[in-house]
Amino acid sequence: MTEPLTVLGGITAEQFLAEYWQKKPLLVRNGLPEIVGLLEPQDVQELALEEHASVRLIRQKDRNPNEWHVKSSLLTKGDFQKLPKLWTLLVQAVDHYSFDLSELWKKFPFIPQWRRDDIMVSYAPKGGSVGKHFDFYDVFLVQGHGHRRWQLGQMCDVNTAFVPNQPLKLLPELDVQFDEVLAPGDLLYVPPGMAHYGVAEDDCLTFSFGFRMPNVAGMMERISDQFSANTLLQNPVVDITRKQMSQIGEINSTELSYLKDLVLAQLQDSAALDAAIMSYMSEPKYPDNIPEPDEIEADDLQEILTEGYEVLLEPASRLLYTESDGILSFWGNGEALCIAETFAKKLKAIADGESLAFDSQFSDIEILENVAYLLNESILMLLPPSE
Repeated sequence: MTEPLTVLGGITAEQFLAEYWQKKPLLVRNGLPEIVGLLEPQDVQELALEEHASVRLIRQKDRNPNEWHVKSSLLTKGDFQKLPKLWTLLVQAVDHYSFDLSELWKKFPFIPQWRRDDIMVSYAPKGGSVGKHFDFYDVFLVQGHGHRRWQLGQMCDVNTAFVPNQPLKLLPELDVQFDEVLAPGDLLYVPPGMAHYGVAEDDCLTFSFGFRMPNVAGMMERISDQFSANTLLQNPVVDITRKQMSQIGEINSTELSYLKDLVLAQLQDSAALDAAIMSYMSEPKYPDNIPEPDEIEADDLQEILTEGYEVLLEPASRLLYTESDGILSFWGNGEALCIAETFAKKLKAIADGESLAFDSQFSDIEILENVAYLLNESILMLLPPSE
């Protein structure tokens, strides 16, 4: 049993996962005070103007608040002039722009990295909202500035009806079962499918720690891509042994079983199937946010081993691994990585969220070459020593 966690209101991760995760909401007052002040409203508006930022500006008409308008990236300064009374600005992946924010993922060590989506921030003046809606992912809503009133309601699914002729998937009604105002530092967990409605009580910033839910269709598509690229599988299929005549328009049950068995035999090849799934799960959601690295070589790294750098995961990248019979295999940003055995345990620690001191433990030339390779792929980053 792990220790009680402040971010969960003093309950353990095991209790949260058993009683709340994907089941019911959890409100924690002052559950994440570290988030307060990391971003201010002006910071969010400036981020929204970044070239690769994924942004939505949601507006409600002054004369008819039930008429919604949405503008997505790219935004300009002109978009923030002559705004209606009610509006909301959403900026995705702010953890890719703020190292302090990305570090807050460590407050949720009970959910694996491959389930993470991104941290979104919502800025709205008093009355601003994105309407009554639901999401197909788990989310921890954390108040960073100001106050927001949250109402939670019924569970929804793919058959839930939406308000017609709107640019957002809005629910026509909310069966309110929870009604609370969140102050800075407060946290609210909302399970997937639960209807929710947040309205700004004043100028406010709300951070959404979103956890994605992959689907089978996406995995099957990646498996198909992986197998299609296999030249051996492009060879013609040997015909079934034929013993009797059949109707020329029919694929009989024996033939159909034969063809299905050929496909299933490939799906049971765990190496190919594992590679396809790991490639899919390690893909970055916002590849444009991955920075262009300055090319570096192992010799360059050797020279800075004593300067106090730390090596860690680049916030916009994904790094995952599997372990079988003591052998570690790695995937980064959708690609399989060739990693030296001498470096594998250190890279595992980095994938698990650790920052390692870049010192003599990295002095082996094989390890330095691996680090240089991953830095040049923007999978890892070097954090300079603090002043």
